[in-house]
Amino acid sequence: MPFVTAKSQKHDYDVIVVGSGAAGGQCAYALCMDGAKVLMLEAGRRYNPATETPMFQTPDQAPLAGVGTPQKPFGFYDATVDGGWEVPGEPYVRTSDEPAGRFDWWRARMLGGRTNHWGRISLRNGPYDFKPCSRDGLGFDWPIAYEDVAPYYDRVELLIGVYGSNEGLENTPDSPPGCLLPPPRPLVSDLLMAQRAKRLGIAAIPGHKAVLTRPLDFRSSPARLHPGNVTAQRILAEDMRARAVCLWATPCGRGCSIRANYQSTTVHLPPALASGNLDITTDAMAYEVTLGRDGRANGVSFIDRTTGKPQHASARVVILSASACESVRILLNSKSAQFPNGLANSSGRVGRYLMDTVGSSASGQIPLLESLPPLNEDAADGDQLYVPWWLYRDQHAGKLPFARGYHIEFGGGKRMPGYGTGAAMEWLTSGSYGVKFKQDVRRYFGSFVHFDGRGEMIPNEHSYCEIDPSLKDKWGIPVLRFHWQWSEHELRQAAHMQRTFAEIVDSMGGRTRGPVQSDGAKAIAPGGSIIHEVGGAIMGSDPKTSVTNRWCQTWDVPNLFVTDGAVFASNADKNPTLTIMALAWRAADHILERMRRREL
Repeated sequence: MPFVTAKSQKHDYDVIVVGSGAAGGQCAYALCMDGAKVLMLEAGRRYNPATETPMFQTPDQAPLAGVGTPQKPFGFYDATVDGGWEVPGEPYVRTSDEPAGRFDWWRARMLGGRTNHWGRISLRNGPYDFKPCSRDGLGFDWPIAYEDVAPYYDRVELLIGVYGSNEGLENTPDSPPGCLLPPPRPLVSDLLMAQRAKRLGIAAIPGHKAVLTRPLDFRSSPARLHPGNVTAQRILAEDMRARAVCLWATPCGRGCSIRANYQSTTVHLPPALASGNLDITTDAMAYEVTLGRDGRANGVSFIDRTTGKPQHASARVVILSASACESVRILLNSKSAQFPNGLANSSGRVGRYLMDTVGSSASGQIPLLESLPPLNEDAADGDQLYVPWWLYRDQHAGKLPFARGYHIEFGGGKRMPGYGTGAAMEWLTSGSYGVKFKQDVRRYFGSFVHFDGRGEMIPNEHSYCEIDPSLKDKWGIPVLRFHWQWSEHELRQAAHMQRTFAEIVDSMGGRTRGPVQSDGAKAIAPGGSIIHEVGGAIMGSDPKTSVTNRWCQTWDVPNLFVTDGAVFASNADKNPTLTIMALAWRAADHILERMRRREL
């Protein structure tokens, strides 16, 4: 595999891509399959899911029985092998530590970034989500519409493999025939939840996740994705054949050695490398985009983490895909006489309008699910069903005290128990032990349900990041300082989530664990904790009020693009990864066309 070091890099490339996750992997794939010579710079270490994924290990085989620690917040087996909310030697600054006013920044220092770890929920933004300001007068409209992005949603679904169904629901777009794989069957707890939620006017439908429920169509999909490009079709067909169908045996957050779910390291990078057009340098901490005398980007400066020495790589085009806040950090640190406030920042909007998903959670116990016979409920690691936002019309009519909606992710069943399984029952058993403890476990295990609300945040002036004036990381790179504030819309939305969860649990004949929070400030998860942060280099139609245009191209530097979540003008309730990939592919096609015309 063409992994190169700072010393063995070529002198010039067509494109440098900073970052190797959803955006970086997608850009590299699209560019390389069409013949562009690409250098990918990844800040983290090289990572191989085929050899490093703990596919079948049980909790008892892990240190501390696999529970979360500050170094591994999601447990010992989580795929983020190097990174988290706190990264040694790489601090950042919060201006508030209050739960409703703090921002926690997740970074994955590894090849493939967060795509190794994420939940694989793959939802399309709908038409309303691209024009939210036109509906309620708040935030910003995107300079593009759903129709502009829909063809790229189709392509991404065909490439990575997404299961789901078409339900014809409002602002929950359907996919064309052949794009979606069949969803897995719901669990018993899913069916009960869907039945009882329906009585409340709440529709539960099959989830959309990037997990293979059947083999990819390697005979027809390559031609649909790369018409007229025989070489790309051949490479992709071979790669699709090498991906296995899910065994339903391992939580997706561990990664997947058989390539059954989407990771950049198993889906985007292998065919891009097979094209012969991609070089990858890992342990490359990018800190500056450099400019030539003509005011155009001519390369990227980075620290070689293995030696600690600064290095430079050159290219005709530079793409920042390092994740929203990391790309913002690079822009703000790329200062010059022409851009004293940071690169591509003539609007003063770089770092502004950070957003994260609104999050709130609850759990309950359902007597109807007690003492069920043993069932094979490995399933799809949760989210066989989910609830799309169902109150668009009430909201548009002003009947709700908040402006944007949320969806509900639902979990239950009898997955592999962990260290805390017994402790989680103490509120019901009062801490039984011995024979009584065994009886209680047989009775209650599998009768618990969990709800996660995931809602839209409206961009505001008080949520942003900037360069801290004094603090630097261990590489000598100035760090980010975060300011964060939820508006009343988000706080009321979180309180509404709590009421809805309680109503569904009650309709299932169950009881909610702990209090139902009516105070949104107590109900809402801290900013950054959902790991869906976007914004900071938003796209728009006016260079005075945005950082990039409709093609993710910076207004100020024509050969500099930002293709990760930083360009989001709003943050719909839909998880952002599918949209990041669709926009990145769209931007890559634009770059290729401009390069063919010798405009880049």
